[in-house]
Amino acid sequence: MEQPQAKSAQGYLPDPRNESVLVYVNGEFVPRAEARVSVFDSGFVLGDGVWEGLRLVRGRIISLEAHLDRLFEGARSIAIDIGMTRDGLKAAIAETLARNGMTDGAHLRLMVTRGVKRTPNQDPRFVIGPATIVIVAEYKTPVPEAKARGYSLFTSTFRTTGPDAFDLRLNSHSRLNLIQALIQAIAAGADEALMLDPRGFVASCNSTNFFIVRGREIWTSTGAFSFKGITQASVVAAWRAAGHVARECDFTLAQVYSADEAFVTGTLGGVTPVTRIDGRQVGDGRPGPVTREASELYLASV
Repeated sequence: MEQPQAKSAQGYLPDPRNESVLVYVNGEFVPRAEARVSVFDSGFVLGDGVWEGLRLVRGRIISLEAHLDRLFEGARSIAIDIGMTRDGLKAAIAETLARNGMTDGAHLRLMVTRGVKRTPNQDPRFVIGPATIVIVAEYKTPVPEAKARGYSLFTSTFRTTGPDAFDLRLNSHSRLNLIQALIQAIAAGADEALMLDPRGFVASCNSTNFFIVRGREIWTSTGAFSFKGITQASVVAAWRAAGHVARECDFTLAQVYSADEAFVTGTLGGVTPVTRIDGRQVGDGRPGPVTREASELYLASV
């Protein structure tokens, strides 16, 4: 029987090595089963924190500087003092990989919260200690079948938000509306949720950025109402560097339904085809040549 994660955009192949990984928790390395944070931690109480997903390939973390830029910018914007320099965080990441003997095929989740609070409430002045920093490194190989068959998407009734309500470009721990959208998509038999912005234009998926292919052009949203993915930016840059047209623009579901191809991008999976949206076949219903070329150019660029 197919495992649920086999259809998830965040799915990966099981790896027994993950059962014995060491997790970085506030400067200490502890076995996975013993990794803990307080029930009074700001991240647990309110989702008050920022995070980054990192990918290790052949001894190098892809786009590390861009990820750290986003982490520190997000922390500053919500007045979290990470309590470590950029070089300090790099050293902690490197030591986490070294302690686990990882050189390739790993995915890291770097999480920073405001820290432990005196009591569970919203007021940041009740924090009684430094920021909480956790680094989880695991072996994650994306499910090969996903790229072979392509994802199925369902357009959720839950909308993305603008910066005046909840700025999705802030990589916050709070993801409830995106989770709600995914739950709706799963109930409809899809793999991932496609989300519209408040104006009705296509924004992104719940955990990945979304592209359509029209001729030889690739289109993705402006990011005004969605998270600006680092993989998304790398794919756009690689496509343009090869002399092709990549548009960051508003487009509608009608244009999605008539697209030649579609794909999503993310840190874990890179570029993954989309072959069905809202029960409709995209193009000929198979991963297309432009998607494959975009993937190859992205991989070559990173």
